[in-house]
Amino acid sequence: MITPLGLQDQLLGIVAAKEKPELEEKKNQLILESAENKRQLKEIEDKILKVLSSSEGNILEDETAIKILSSSKTLSEEIQAKQEIASATEKEIDETRNGYKPVAVHSATLFFCISELANIEPMYQYSLTWFINLYLQSIQNSKKSTSLEERIENLNDHFTDSIYRNVCRSLFEKDKLLFSVVLCVGILQGRGKVDDSEWRFLLTGGVALENPHPNPAPEWLSEKSWSEIVRASNLENLKGLREEVQENIKEWKKIYDSATPNKEKYPGTCDRFSGMSRMIVLRCFRPDKIVPAVQDFIIDKIGRSYIEPPTFDLAGSFADSHCCAPLIFVLSPGADPMAGLMKFAEDKGYTGNRVQAISLGQGQGPIAEKMIEDGLKTGNWVILQNCHLATSWMPKLEKICEEVLVPENTNNSFRLWLTSYPSESFPVSILQNGVKMTNEPPKGLRANLLRSYLNDPISDPSFFQGCNKPENWQKLLFGLCFFHALVQERRKFGPLGWNIPYEFNESDLRISMTQIQMFLNDYEVTPFDALLYLTGECNYGGRVTDDKDRRLLIALLSKFYNHEILDQSKYPFSDSGDYYAPDHGDYTSYLDYIRSLPLIPHPEVFGLHENADITKDNQETQQLFEGILLTLPRQTGGSGKSPQEVIQDLASDILSKLPADFNIEEVIEKYPVMYNESMNTVLRQELIRFNRLTAVVRVSLQNIIKAIKGLVVMSAELEDVFNSMLVGKVPTMWAAKSYPSLKPMGSYVTDLLQRLKFLQDWIDNGTPEVFWLSGFYFTQSFLTGVSQNFARKYTIPIDHLGFQFEVTSYEEDSEPNRPEDGAYVKGLFLEGARWDRELKYINESYPKLLFDTLPIIWLKPGEKSKFSEEAIYRCPVYKTSARRGTLSTTGHSTNFVMILDLSSNKPETYWINRGVASLCQLDD
Repeated sequence: MITPLGLQDQLLGIVAAKEKPELEEKKNQLILESAENKRQLKEIEDKILKVLSSSEGNILEDETAIKILSSSKTLSEEIQAKQEIASATEKEIDETRNGYKPVAVHSATLFFCISELANIEPMYQYSLTWFINLYLQSIQNSKKSTSLEERIENLNDHFTDSIYRNVCRSLFEKDKLLFSVVLCVGILQGRGKVDDSEWRFLLTGGVALENPHPNPAPEWLSEKSWSEIVRASNLENLKGLREEVQENIKEWKKIYDSATPNKEKYPGTCDRFSGMSRMIVLRCFRPDKIVPAVQDFIIDKIGRSYIEPPTFDLAGSFADSHCCAPLIFVLSPGADPMAGLMKFAEDKGYTGNRVQAISLGQGQGPIAEKMIEDGLKTGNWVILQNCHLATSWMPKLEKICEEVLVPENTNNSFRLWLTSYPSESFPVSILQNGVKMTNEPPKGLRANLLRSYLNDPISDPSFFQGCNKPENWQKLLFGLCFFHALVQERRKFGPLGWNIPYEFNESDLRISMTQIQMFLNDYEVTPFDALLYLTGECNYGGRVTDDKDRRLLIALLSKFYNHEILDQSKYPFSDSGDYYAPDHGDYTSYLDYIRSLPLIPHPEVFGLHENADITKDNQETQQLFEGILLTLPRQTGGSGKSPQEVIQDLASDILSKLPADFNIEEVIEKYPVMYNESMNTVLRQELIRFNRLTAVVRVSLQNIIKAIKGLVVMSAELEDVFNSMLVGKVPTMWAAKSYPSLKPMGSYVTDLLQRLKFLQDWIDNGTPEVFWLSGFYFTQSFLTGVSQNFARKYTIPIDHLGFQFEVTSYEEDSEPNRPEDGAYVKGLFLEGARWDRELKYINESYPKLLFDTLPIIWLKPGEKSKFSEEAIYRCPVYKTSARRGTLSTTGHSTNFVMILDLSSNKPETYWINRGVASLCQLDD
């Protein structure tokens, strides 16, 4: 692996040779002369030794020996004088050469910024050879100047821009800003303008277990934000932040409430903060606005061009390629570069048999190999699609690219085009030496709708006008295209949009629109039930694996597949009425309407609350920071402590707080297995599970302390624990034995200690009056225990039972007496809505409050057949905000807990579209 110093020296040699060829030539000449002089001196030494060893008698009487010695002395003095002149000249050359050192240092920094990108996506591979070729091009193409300082600036600017543009075209949209941040901070670090402890804090929010300072405004400032403010106050440049916030809390509330907090003036003396310090403060108060703040930071430090990635340019990528460098399309869902590529080939004069394409898969390898063989001779283009499907043939392709694609055997017109989704098995050497491109479909509701209307088959007049009920056909067609755009764009809201992000594509849309046309042509009355079933359950629903997502899909589709869309003029798709089904018109009128739609849609069009934008922005911030952390080397700064000291202190702190394992035998004695009290069995099972987890936590922390002291070997598992703790993540080793949790390290440990205390209180004080539902490791076992107690008490088969739910007036901190039947539970949060304490039903969330705590809920078991129908929303309960889970061996989902019935004054579909769910725990 190349070192920064080694690369700097190599790059300095290249730039000096190109900029001052005469000096570089002279230096090389001096190196040769110096070697020659050293050789002559060695010969003289050998001669003298030979004379001395072969001389007999008195050497002063040996005339030949004296002549050899005196001539050697003269020659040695001449060589010495030459060496002194050469050293002085070399020193002069090195001084001139070192004038270009800033270019070498800057360029080496850029290389190490891009070399770590492969940690984010396996396709982001860049070779040193490719990097040096770009470096040479920049030296040649950058603006010349007689002033050395100006020339250095020109070289650095040109090469940075060249690297940015070349790397950007091979990155997915989600990673382009990430790359700009890594590049910007890397350059500033090279100049010594970044405090590493601040940079790490911005990405992680710091790591600590408890906060000794009370929150000055708990009604609007979350505990997570306040804890981060307290931790940030320990940073050198942010000293006094906590006190400032406490003193000016009303002023800070204005920053919190602002639509653009990243542009606001900070209260008091905090306005002195700039750059990264300012972003840290913003992270504490409004993490959803970090992305625009990061963009402003990049503009300020390295320029606006670094947040405006170049558009897709196939011609430019082709110009950078040659016959032996494959061109690689890195695919993303919905992207199909083939149409654009075939058009480009046609423009270049490659038509008919001059372009050979094959989709790789089982048995296609030999055919592809033959195509390449022919193409090498004839200069045809060969396109190998879907390389990710032919993993076993990839080593063969790598061998072809390394051994067969060589300049002497290859026609200069030949090009090898490859398409592949990101894949670990794609050969790294091809990625490093090829020209990589991404071409993602345009994002956004308007762009999605426009693409549907501009593409085949809608753009074909015979299809668009091919229905005997044109008015109904065009309204339903528009509704379907709108639905298609909606289901894809909801993905950006994460779990609030879909539990699992499905890859709905053009073929789903195409088959559904063909069915609409067919049914309209064949039936007098539009059969909406059949259309709903085919589109919702088969075409789109066939991809949906989560039953809550299926429920959402049908709810969304029913907004577009109904009689109102046909009967009502400008039938609204959103409450505001900004989006509607346009009245019957020609093809152009639909395009004009689509182009008039807002570029950035409001969440209401998706059926979501305006808070959904904050959730989406928070996720973007989180993804940005997690991605950057993957590219960083393992180190930390701040408070003068080494990483080892930081982890040792943290591990000792956790160990001091971790209680001893539960004594299962004592608990079995105190709470024996009883027919009428299933909770005793639930308790025992929970204790066994938590003992298993705490044992792993305790042993790993003890071993990490020993490993830091050098008493045991730092294994790969322990290193993972070390690295995870350093960035505030829960180690993989713990997660494998843990209940599901998305909390960072500090919050996770606090939460674990609270769960252990909940169980200890149960052991000490008897069965609790109110159960902390979130505190259970395996929540379903508790729910089964409640049902079992009721079933045994009233001798009713347990499979006849269900739960009714009564949201009480008791808040979490109250302790009502245990109910006669069922159980009181607390600890649930509501996402996407709030519980209206006065009206006793779910209502709209307050602005900026993403979650609401639910009061204590009474789980009332009863016979399902006797339950009465009420106006309710069947709200799913999940363990974490990720919502998606897998089916475990117990037959239960690893995330879904149960359906909670909540009273509602709106139709159920309203809350389904809102993505309302209840969570056992938050992410912080």
